[in-house]
Amino acid sequence: MMSDPKRNIYKYNMSFYYQSTIIYLVVFLIYILIRGEFVEGSYVLVTRDPIIYFFGIIVLVSILALLFNLYKNRNLEISDDAISFVNKFKTKSILINQIAYIKMLRESEGNTKRSFRLIRIILIDRKRPIIIRPYDYENENDLIANFLDLKIKLESRNV
Repeated sequence: MMSDPKRNIYKYNMSFYYQSTIIYLVVFLIYILIRGEFVEGSYVLVTRDPIIYFFGIIVLVSILALLFNLYKNRNLEISDDAISFVNKFKTKSILINQIAYIKMLRESEGNTKRSFRLIRIILIDRKRPIIIRPYDYENENDLIANFLDLKIKLESRNV
């Protein structure tokens, strides 16, 4: 009986979209409360203010971006023989034997919170590298550890 190759799946981190949508919505609602007028015990919204429309458009675009990215359902899959970039519409796979080497670039001096900022994958048959930002995915520490293991495996193959 053959066993399935080990696969690690890292979902795209949606926290930026959630946070920005909530912040834009809160600012929009606060502005509406401040800009409105209380007249004879009732609240009247000033609808002729272009800033309200501007904030409304920003909130709408933010919600649409969040919904679109939720619909795309992006993730990164790392198995024993390939790295796959998967979304609802397509899958792009890079075979491990197509990779020349993996370079991990350290975080800049100002922010020492994260150990790596970029993972650069250089392919044998492609001039431009593939760049992955680990903090764009959930479980970024596991992702970095997985790429470090893959880098060691590639270096031992090339020796």
